[in-house]
Amino acid sequence: MNEQNRKEVDILIVGSGAGGLLAAITAADRQADVLVIEKSDEYGGTSATSGGGIWIPNSHLAAAAGQQDSPEEAFAYIRALSTANVPDENIRAYIRWAPQMLRFVHDKTPVRYLSLPYTDYHAELPGGKLGYRTHLPVAFDGRLLGEDMNTLRSASAAASLFGLINWNFNETYALLFRPKGWLRIAAKMLARYYLDIGQRLRSKKDRCLTLGTALVGGLRVALNERKVPLWLNSPLIELLTDAGKVVGAVVKHQDKQIVILARKGVILAAGGFERNAELRAKYLRGAADPRLSGSQINNTGDSILAATAVGAATMNMQSTWSAPVFSVPGEACSRLSTIERALPGCIIVNQAGRRYLNEAASYHVVGRIMIAADEPGAGTNPSWVIFDATFRHNYPMGPVIPLIPDWLQSRGVRSTLKKAATIAALAEKIGAPPGELTSTVERFNKDALSGVDTEFNRGGPAYDRLYGDARVTPNPTLAPIIKPPFYAMPIHGGDIGTNGGLVTDEYARVLDTKGQPIAGLYACGNNAASIMGESYPGAGVTLGPAMTFGYVAARHLTGATDQT
Repeated sequence: MNEQNRKEVDILIVGSGAGGLLAAITAADRQADVLVIEKSDEYGGTSATSGGGIWIPNSHLAAAAGQQDSPEEAFAYIRALSTANVPDENIRAYIRWAPQMLRFVHDKTPVRYLSLPYTDYHAELPGGKLGYRTHLPVAFDGRLLGEDMNTLRSASAAASLFGLINWNFNETYALLFRPKGWLRIAAKMLARYYLDIGQRLRSKKDRCLTLGTALVGGLRVALNERKVPLWLNSPLIELLTDAGKVVGAVVKHQDKQIVILARKGVILAAGGFERNAELRAKYLRGAADPRLSGSQINNTGDSILAATAVGAATMNMQSTWSAPVFSVPGEACSRLSTIERALPGCIIVNQAGRRYLNEAASYHVVGRIMIAADEPGAGTNPSWVIFDATFRHNYPMGPVIPLIPDWLQSRGVRSTLKKAATIAALAEKIGAPPGELTSTVERFNKDALSGVDTEFNRGGPAYDRLYGDARVTPNPTLAPIIKPPFYAMPIHGGDIGTNGGLVTDEYARVLDTKGQPIAGLYACGNNAASIMGESYPGAGVTLGPAMTFGYVAARHLTGATDQT
């Protein structure tokens, strides 16, 4: 192979999400020659489409807010939720290094985080906290990216207004609950977007970066400051080994196959396999359809397959970051349902017209139950969200936007939204027994008026109330479904990514099938089996470990002496 088809670096990083970008920044600061490759024509991966949150126990930001936490509490909490095959030392490594990673981000990049009173998903367990472990990024000015703004992956449709305008949590709250002054906030958002005339002439992308785009945008600026190259449209073909050590990779770049030799090693940070139909059929038999993933379309497990081809072991491949999702015809990705299920005046029923879960539980819990409960005669995939005219006026339901008439909703939404004058007539439209659905709604209405869900304790746990409407008493997640017309939307058991993957140790080294490290090969993010096992302890437990173990991998590869 001629020299034009060959390149040599210290470290090759596969994937341009938050884990890969932070690994590159860390390695560059330790004087390594780094190259980042990205399969698609946009950088940022699933990180850019996400909320950008990171779950960091015992952080300096939480301490500055006067919140008490400890490594012991964090370990007890994760250990109780995670699977037995996740080693203690991996969990302890995360708890140790996550706070330091966050300090590094604040010290060495323009990304800024806030520690928020956002409760752990299972705060009632020992070691659980009612807030301040979840951290969200501060908005970032996309103009600092220059031309790289054009290739930043956009936020998901579920994390932006009209699928175009980036918003932060305060703006989301204002538009969701419409308190006094909400129209002024909405007007400012619209003006901010449409008066950016130079950008509007070039692109629909919003240069006010929030959530995941703020995180990725800030990391890309830091990467550019270090002059680390990022190759787009450059998929990994295979890993190269010599005497059992990974020494580089074959990459397709500019329509040529290029051998990239990595003197120190390769870090895999390219996401899971949720968009790979064959792998889903093999491992995720209860949810085999890739269209039911809210993840971006490029996560097909290429790097996981490349690693197993050189002897890497995998673990928990049957597991996902489960979630209820709305699948809108014409949209490439499903939309995660986070908030709507906890709002008062809606329920989820199976195809037999019966409730079967606490709708306000975390999306991971709800998604897993939806998949597990699917059975003939009482199917749950899809299930149906039932709500009335009051809910329709007050709140969004997935892609259905309040205050906008039904006929002005998008064609895809109109094709799935069912509407009827009575609950019995609505049951006919969704194929459920009218008597059963009527009985279900009547029982729920009685509980809603009393404020106690006698079937599933909705609104009991602290997390349930996080997204409730505090103006509704005595239970902010409960209100009767009584005002016609009545509505139904299909909702599916899906995911926002897989969380099983390559087996790694506390240094993020990939292990082989005998449990030994494969020299020169590291993995983080959804390339690696999560330390959370099959659980979802809190908002940010995907990106937090991705960035932490990307940081750990880069330090270990560059010879850090304080890793033990």
